[in-house]
Amino acid sequence: MTLTISLSGMDTATETALRAAFAGANTQLGAPFLLVAEPDAQHVIVDMDSMYGPMSWLRLHAAGKQIVGLTSAPRVQTHFRLGRPFDDHTMAALLREIAATQDVALDMHAQVTPSDVPASAAVADTSAPEAETREAPDAPAASTAKPATAQPAAPPEAAPAAGDDALDTPPLDASAMQPVAQPEIEPALEPEAEPEPEPEPEPERALPFAAWLDAGVLRGRRRYRRETGPTLWLDFDAQHYHGPTTLKPLSQYFDGPIERDAIEAVDDATWSRETQASGAAQPLMRLVWLGGLLAGDGTLSAAHDPDARYQLNKWPQTEREYPRHFRIATAMMKGPATLDDIVAASGLPAEDVVRFVNANLATGYAEPFVESPEPVDTPARPGGFFSRLRGR
Repeated sequence: MTLTISLSGMDTATETALRAAFAGANTQLGAPFLLVAEPDAQHVIVDMDSMYGPMSWLRLHAAGKQIVGLTSAPRVQTHFRLGRPFDDHTMAALLREIAATQDVALDMHAQVTPSDVPASAAVADTSAPEAETREAPDAPAASTAKPATAQPAAPPEAAPAAGDDALDTPPLDASAMQPVAQPEIEPALEPEAEPEPEPEPEPERALPFAAWLDAGVLRGRRRYRRETGPTLWLDFDAQHYHGPTTLKPLSQYFDGPIERDAIEAVDDATWSRETQASGAAQPLMRLVWLGGLLAGDGTLSAAHDPDARYQLNKWPQTEREYPRHFRIATAMMKGPATLDDIVAASGLPAEDVVRFVNANLATGYAEPFVESPEPVDTPARPGGFFSRLRGR
């Protein structure tokens, strides 16, 4: 079972650090999690110390999401808590906690415990002492038999005959004839039932290129290329890429799902040699933005309410290839507004507005606006005796 998680309500620096910590922790645990867009996630990490964290918490709580509160406070009113500062180890502990609540077995190195020792080995270790214990009582009985009559060894069922001869001995010796008390022999341990084999992991699905960029399961330096178009050199650890500076030629890369192997891992020598001719490093978030722009084919993401109001948290990086986006960003920076209001304020087609909103929802620059609950007015306490004196 694949678990999904997303990030919300935080600045770019925090998000980049969380992505790196998640990638390292997820790899340690066998990659049971996918980092996906917020609408598709079961669990969402929210920066509760940021300005927009509490608003994101209200919205996600109403949507029924499992929320992880990122905070430096010792306690937080969310389902899970990730403390500051964080690293791969604290993130791995959080992922283990989430997986345990979902009854998901993680692919970790097994530790040998006493219960892992086969029961047959334990029985074999105790069988030899038990055999010696059974033979020990027979030796005293043989020494009390009369030596005058040489008789062949009696079969086991004739053992009472030796006891009949012992009746001729004096009464004081009768105690010597009593069988020695045998120690209680513990019953052999029954073999423990073998644990049921864990179900085989589901085959990894083919995902769109935008999903692989944001899933958090790819690490290191990789290459993605198609039969036509430029080659992309992706560094998932550093969160940047080398390729063309324009985005429109890369639109074909976001068509249809691809397998993980299509994004090939490369060695350091190949990376150093090929990236020199591919231009300066660019933020990987540009490709995430382009994936959001092309997703939905001009319709709002299904996880968001088309009647809700949307706002920009900060001024986004607008692309020269899309000059209309400047007008849309200007309209959204005036305050929360519905899609129809943004269309009216910008004077642009609704399809262009929806694509821009989708792209900035994917990068976290835009959010649905959630109104803060109005403070409850508490009645003023009546003044005391000294208050009345001061009022004179």
